[in-house]
Amino acid sequence: MSSERPETTPEEISRDVSENFGWTLGVLLRAYHGSVVSAIGDFPHGPRGYQTLAAVVGGDHPTQLALAAHLGIDRTVLTYLIDDLVGAGFVERRLNPADRRRRRIVATPEGERAFRELEGRVHDAEDALLGALTSAERATFRRLLTRVACDVRDIEPADDPCSVAEEMLSDGTRR
Repeated sequence: MSSERPETTPEEISRDVSENFGWTLGVLLRAYHGSVVSAIGDFPHGPRGYQTLAAVVGGDHPTQLALAAHLGIDRTVLTYLIDDLVGAGFVERRLNPADRRRRRIVATPEGERAFRELEGRVHDAEDALLGALTSAERATFRRLLTRVACDVRDIEPADDPCSVAEEMLSDGTRR
């Protein structure tokens, strides 16, 4: 009895890779992370810090707990992340006018400036990562990813920044 396995053809390897969703997502996530880390440099907490600043600048999260839920970050971890963003001068905690026992996280003018600069670099890094796709394919890919992400999180698009992203992508504008 032979212990040799039959040789796998390139077509079979290609089919196996293209049908392995987890592998594909892992490759893209690692490449995305590396690209964004390079694009944003030494920003506090790297991509997670950038995503937090993006949510603060672009979202309307009435409490730090709502911000943590939106980002999918444990609220105790978010506290330290926000502390570092406050220390860097990018965000500040303000009393919530609707509930003075709670604080809202808001971007400072320096935070808004930093976000605008980083947003361009991150977008360029994303475009480079998606370089195998045409501009139209990139827009479709982004729109489909947004739709799936909103569905997975069971978010009503009308109540979430995901809807804003979908609208921006559907008309071809970015900012």
